[in-house]
Amino acid sequence: MDDLGERTEEPTAKKLRESRAKGQVPKSQDLAGSLSLFGGLIIFLVFGSTVTSMFARVMTKTLSGDISADILAVDSIYAGSKVAAYETIVTVVPILVLAAIVAYVGNFIQVGWLISAEPLQPKLNKLSPISGIKRIFGIRGLVKTVINTLKLTVMIFVTYTFILSNLDTIAVLPKLTPLMALTAIMRLIFILAIILSLLLLFLAIIDFIYQRHQHTKDLRMSKQEVKDERKSMEGDPMLKGRRRQMAREIVMQQIGASVPEADVIVTNPTHFSVAIKYDPETMGAPKVTAKGADLIAFRIRQIARQNSVPIIERPPLARALYWGIEVGQEVTLEHYEAVAELLAFVYKIDSRLEDKMRQRMSTESQAQEPAGV
Repeated sequence: MDDLGERTEEPTAKKLRESRAKGQVPKSQDLAGSLSLFGGLIIFLVFGSTVTSMFARVMTKTLSGDISADILAVDSIYAGSKVAAYETIVTVVPILVLAAIVAYVGNFIQVGWLISAEPLQPKLNKLSPISGIKRIFGIRGLVKTVINTLKLTVMIFVTYTFILSNLDTIAVLPKLTPLMALTAIMRLIFILAIILSLLLLFLAIIDFIYQRHQHTKDLRMSKQEVKDERKSMEGDPMLKGRRRQMAREIVMQQIGASVPEADVIVTNPTHFSVAIKYDPETMGAPKVTAKGADLIAFRIRQIARQNSVPIIERPPLARALYWGIEVGQEVTLEHYEAVAELLAFVYKIDSRLEDKMRQRMSTESQAQEPAGV
């Protein structure tokens, strides 16, 4: 099955990022449209009376002669147009801005913040008639057609049921005054619009879930693609192994050269080994010349035994030196005394070495004391 390249693996994070960068994201046009419709109805419910009052005010000013005594004069028509345009802009533009914000939110909650020029780039396959026919008459096109047909059928059924349930109200409309009839009709239309928008919103949520599932399915990868991606991100395992082997060989060579020259090996006793060397003539303090953990620590002890270098078990000191001092660095002040005692013990309490160490410790301690103390 692997040889056939079947896409059975879930898309990796890298695959999803690349798809998003290209503008390929799960998105339901129905959800954006239904949210825009529902938001538009709410905006109409809130600001409908304001818009109605605006149109009534404009008509009153225009027809009552408030703008000009001669309503048929050119100046009067021009002035009336200015008033109508001003009132319309002041009232309608904020509503249109709110509607645009609602439409943007409908897309933002699906996609999030995304800027990509990839979808705008021209592609020849989109201009191909054959590709267009495949999109229309392909399996996805047929499925989308069936779904849209079902949606339309459901909406027609809901509308028909709503009309039947309000036949009594519709029947008495001819007996009402024009204003009362118009109010009743607008009320029925608004209720029907709310019901249909909620139904569309419910269907759109289902479509969005399906689009996410289909998007993930389209991005599925074969096992070979997953392996190739892992290699590209982490490097070829064989090359990584080779690099690790070369690094170990370099460390072993350094250990082979520095451990025989060490004065003492401090151990954990098994996990850590630290080689220490001190030359009073050339060094201001003892230095860590080699260190290692586990296998390298074992190799350090092995080389030390072969070269008769003393091995002393001091677990706390070994851990402190391993984690706190890098190879080639001098021992810090906090470890001077412990290292001095260790070296003195190794050299059978060599008084010159001990005096040198204690003198160095005294000098450093005085330098760190605050002035005036």
